[in-house]
Amino acid sequence: MPGTSGTRRTPRGLETRSRIVDSAAKLFYVRGVNATTLDDVRLASGTSKSQLYNHFEDKLALIHAVIDLQSKFVLAREEQRLRGVKTLTGLRRWRDALVQANSLQDGSYGCALGAMSIELSDNDERSRQALNASLDTWRRMLVETLTRLRVLGVLAEHADPQRLGTGLLAALQGGYVLAQNAHNSEPMAVALDMALDHIASFARH
Repeated sequence: MPGTSGTRRTPRGLETRSRIVDSAAKLFYVRGVNATTLDDVRLASGTSKSQLYNHFEDKLALIHAVIDLQSKFVLAREEQRLRGVKTLTGLRRWRDALVQANSLQDGSYGCALGAMSIELSDNDERSRQALNASLDTWRRMLVETLTRLRVLGVLAEHADPQRLGTGLLAALQGGYVLAQNAHNSEPMAVALDMALDHIASFARH
């Protein structure tokens, strides 16, 4: 069947599919999923209707492909940034990179995964599960980072990486939403600073 994962693709077909998904990801991020039509994606990707439907039977199939793409991108970025964190200063640098990237777009658009969660999680169970899995992987990366800091003696033994990691991700996602509404990254910076100050209260002196 057209648009199914079992269809064998030529290199040219794979390039076309990738171009469609990349274009959809950019439009979903800037305009939102619900405000973006398949015609918008077709025009942005320079593809015909037959090409688009050859790869995706409907918009929902395209949405699932975009979730997969954005999840891989965000999680690869976070894994790279967090794996070398061995101090509270390193954790602050992680915070600085996120806030700086957000400030470059004046706080607009939010987190690619968080924004799709808001639009999709109550309407499509497959999207909800995929986004939940990605956000949970992100949370576990933070938990692993905080566990490393505790093992290294940066944080006290009574620090709870599970609770602190969950709170840190919640502060980040809430900060993204406030920054998006304000078109200003300052609320995001404040939310992260408060979460990091709480984590720092467990520092060994």
